Amino acid sequence: MSVPRTAGPDAKAANGLVPPWLRRYRGRWLRGDTLGALTAWALIVPECVAYAQIAGVPPQNAFYAAPVALLVYALLGRSHFLLIGATSAAAVLSAATVSAVSPSPQDAVGLSAALAVIVGAVLLAAGLARLGFLTNFLAEPALVGFLFGMALTIVVRQAAKLVGVPGGDGNFFERLWTVLSGAPHWSLVTLAVGAGALAVLFLLERFVPRLPASLIVLVAALLLSAALDLDGHGVETVGHIPSAVPVPHLPGIPAADWIALFGGALGVALVVFAEAFSIASRFAREHGQEVDPDREMAAVGLSNIAVGFFRGFVVSGSASRSAAAAGAGGRTPMVSLIAAGLILLTGAFLTPLFTDLPEPVLGAIVIFAVRGFLRVGELRRYFRLDRPSLWVALTSLFGVLLFDLLPGLLLAVALSLALFVGAASRRNVAVLGRLPGSRLYGDTAGHADAAVDPAVLVVRPDGSLFFGNVNRVRLAVLEQLRTSPVAPRAVVLDLTACYQLGVPVLDTLGELREELGRRGLALHLARLRSPAAAELARHPLGRHLGARGVHRTVDEAVSAAEAGRPELPPDAAH
Repeated sequence: MSVPRTAGPDAKAANGLVPPWLRRYRGRWLRGDTLGALTAWALIVPECVAYAQIAGVPPQNAFYAAPVALLVYALLGRSHFLLIGATSAAAVLSAATVSAVSPSPQDAVGLSAALAVIVGAVLLAAGLARLGFLTNFLAEPALVGFLFGMALTIVVRQAAKLVGVPGGDGNFFERLWTVLSGAPHWSLVTLAVGAGALAVLFLLERFVPRLPASLIVLVAALLLSAALDLDGHGVETVGHIPSAVPVPHLPGIPAADWIALFGGALGVALVVFAEAFSIASRFAREHGQEVDPDREMAAVGLSNIAVGFFRGFVVSGSASRSAAAAGAGGRTPMVSLIAAGLILLTGAFLTPLFTDLPEPVLGAIVIFAVRGFLRVGELRRYFRLDRPSLWVALTSLFGVLLFDLLPGLLLAVALSLALFVGAASRRNVAVLGRLPGSRLYGDTAGHADAAVDPAVLVVRPDGSLFFGNVNRVRLAVLEQLRTSPVAPRAVVLDLTACYQLGVPVLDTLGELREELGRRGLALHLARLRSPAAAELARHPLGRHLGARGVHRTVDEAVSAAEAGRPELPPDAAH
């Protein structure tokens, strides 16, 4: 009888290098993954050329980056559906950050690659430090407004290509005025080509949504451009694109430029990961899977580092490509591997085909790609249901339009933090009463039949306490005492929502105890969590309250308050 051999150290090490999805891969999945990869390729190819122009780098640099990003994430990421690559948000943020360091087009390639490396390093370090949760603090209304403003900025930049005039400089309104004031110089042929391409894109999406509209329009534009000699009629074309085979290349920029890029890279990293993780988590929920934000942060970071060392620019997760590949049957990261191979072949052998591609068609493809960020319906929903969120979104939106992308991004982050601090500082203080037929206590606002003991005020802050809200809770307790029709003898504070307290919170509760003591009232604390109880025991407040002032349940605290009270502060008699 033979005994199965156990895997030795070499076999285990080899298995550790193979991603889990590949070890479990089944041949029957290959057909769907291949269809998904072909669909993704059909979207990536035209977008490579378009997004490279947004980022301010030659089109071949997008072909360098695309297969590298797909390959690295497929091997290191955990989402089965996320496709990593150039996106409109990443491209425009890259361009804004790079141009702030050097407006010279000759510097764009090196600076863009270096920015990708820095963004990737920031994400990798944050992922290893388990900081993936930080993206939860980028408030959705602020992000909606930022992306809306970013999309409008992209649209007005591409609109210049659709009419054949220079796009100008400055913020959204300055660029818009440049395009509109140049109306006498608009090229009608260019406008017809761009508007026609845009119309066909929307018609294809409306009536045959499963077809790759961008690729169809790109191929048709190439054929018409060659047949009608659009270049000879004043329509600007892309021109020659060299063959693009990825080769490792260090970003050759001075040390001062690395430092100058770092500040903007932090904001770019935040948006890049927020975009990628939101897509990955959405697909995970739809298919009953889970994705680890820290692992995803590290994987997206390594993808950007790799792209930077192949002369690419910042990459992120693409919602349109991911959804299209999944809709075509893709179910595993094999989609990314196959698509990477197809793009390698395209970059190596097919780039000369793009020579006659009209620039207004590229502009139309970009405008079509960013339409999903123009979430008018979401702003309407905020208007109906949540006016403060609407003002946050609009502030972020106009911040981008007025001050450009990076200041607008910083404004979105600042608004998110302000929302978080504001929400955390507003703590409702519930008055509790005994529920009928039990020894449990509930909020009297939700239980009209809860019995309130006039001799003991029982309150509970509905949320954790910290230095920013504890004084509001103290004032709320004093206000309850002031408006109480019968003067109570004691106050019971239910701290079940507080996992930790900290010195500022305990100091303020100590002040509350002294204020109550001067009125002849005792303070009792109930239902402390273990970490909070340990902090209380080390603080002077714990010694003042003693065992008689700290209780396991609200019922015990009320009974103790009715029977007697802890020792009052020395100045209580005054």
